[in-house]
Amino acid sequence: MKIILLRHGESDWNSLNKFTGWTDVDLTLKGVDEAKFSARQILLHNIAISSVNTSLLSRAINTAKIVCEILNFKKDKIIYNWELNERHYGALQGLNKSETATKYGEDQVHIWRRSYDIPPPKLSEEDKRHPKFTDKFRNIHEDLPVGESLKDVIDRLLPFWKEYSNNLKKGTSNLIVAHSNSIRAIIKILEEIDDKKISSVNIPTGIPLVYNLDKNLKVINKEYLIDDITLEEKKSLVINQGKALNR
Repeated sequence: MKIILLRHGESDWNSLNKFTGWTDVDLTLKGVDEAKFSARQILLHNIAISSVNTSLLSRAINTAKIVCEILNFKKDKIIYNWELNERHYGALQGLNKSETATKYGEDQVHIWRRSYDIPPPKLSEEDKRHPKFTDKFRNIHEDLPVGESLKDVIDRLLPFWKEYSNNLKKGTSNLIVAHSNSIRAIIKILEEIDDKKISSVNIPTGIPLVYNLDKNLKVINKEYLIDDITLEEKKSLVINQGKALNR
């Protein structure tokens, strides 16, 4: 069976260099083009999608809908899971990344961004950025996050992953459209990556990552659906942006 992991296309706040997290921003025109590119790559590789799961955030939802339209996958079959939401960046949400690095120091911001189990400063209950003030999150019955580490993302994603993986059927190809950190969480689970090594895993926007799995969900192989040169250019861009902006 296959699992295709796809990070949404570029969002408005990606382009503005802001910590986004659970803030519900949409795609840029470039992000729309990246979503269309992803769909064409899936078509080019003759992958027939059996299921599509995405988060509750518009940038992932609209990426999924664009892909489904091109693949002729019925949009009403898309499954929405809050557990696939991006990592909640707490009190950093909405802040410019480079300005935050100037204020707190690059080393501290790097710890907040890339450490496995150290969360950013958390939101207060009264902060208007708290997810309880967003209508689409009011039906989530679990405690809403107010600042998460990658470990926290994995902890809230594991119940979803257990149910999801139990329902996978032999011979199917299943698409998950999500976010940088929720995808990193899935990759860590699939590949059993060390807590320290996961910090170096970077997920480019708009490129499908295909895992071929055996019946026990062990990875047989994986590949990005893009040529090697373009992939390395996109990965380098993500890494260099992280170094320069410490986001």
